[in-house]
Amino acid sequence: MKSDRIERRRFLKGTLGAASLVALAGCDNLTQSSWFRSLLRKAETLTEAAQRAVTPKDALAKEYGEADISTVFPANGNTDPGTEAYAEHLAQNFSEWTLEMVGLVKTPRSWSLAALKELPFRTQITRHDCVEGWSAIGKWTGVSIGDLMHQVEPLPSARYAVFHCADVDDEGVAYYESMALADCYHPQTILAYELNGKLLDVPHGAPLRLRFERQLGYKQAKYVTRIELVESLAEIGGGKGGYWEDQGYEWYAGI
Repeated sequence: MKSDRIERRRFLKGTLGAASLVALAGCDNLTQSSWFRSLLRKAETLTEAAQRAVTPKDALAKEYGEADISTVFPANGNTDPGTEAYAEHLAQNFSEWTLEMVGLVKTPRSWSLAALKELPFRTQITRHDCVEGWSAIGKWTGVSIGDLMHQVEPLPSARYAVFHCADVDDEGVAYYESMALADCYHPQTILAYELNGKLLDVPHGAPLRLRFERQLGYKQAKYVTRIELVESLAEIGGGKGGYWEDQGYEWYAGI
């Protein structure tokens, strides 16, 4: 199982990550050029700006009915953090799991999983679109990240929220994801603890998984332990805004 996960991740890095830059195949000198990488970043920023300009900030991803829920919701990517610390949390049924919100906030806070479940929740039935080419519809229940933001009060300098995860890859690199602070307040942006009416299992990201609707599947971080508000993404991880983004995926994955 572990070796299968490693080979899968290597395939994704070597094939899907490269596919996102297919227009650059065979142009290594060009891709290594600082001015060309800067041009790519500007193009992505333009795409994001254009989409935000034509889409109301609170526009909802399509929501479905119970009858539309997929019989099988694939668990792709990393399906088990595989660390001793996570195994201990699992053995304790996540009773000691905490979520921290730190960084550029007025009042840093942490919540136990039980405390999060006592907060107002949202349930939404949405479609998950994966870069591998498949889609599935699932019913997610969780706490609004916007509600958590109101509790910690972001500072004016905060521009991004970084989601740190409990899992690492086979090379010891930690998973993380990020979004613009404004997207944290979207009504469908939640930290889910249930899928299809049942507590999340390990393959699907137990005990907390980001649901960043209107974005592709690789943005839906699993095993979330900490949310850090920052002004710049440059010094987080590989500096591109997320684990897969560091492999060549686009940071803005709006659909």
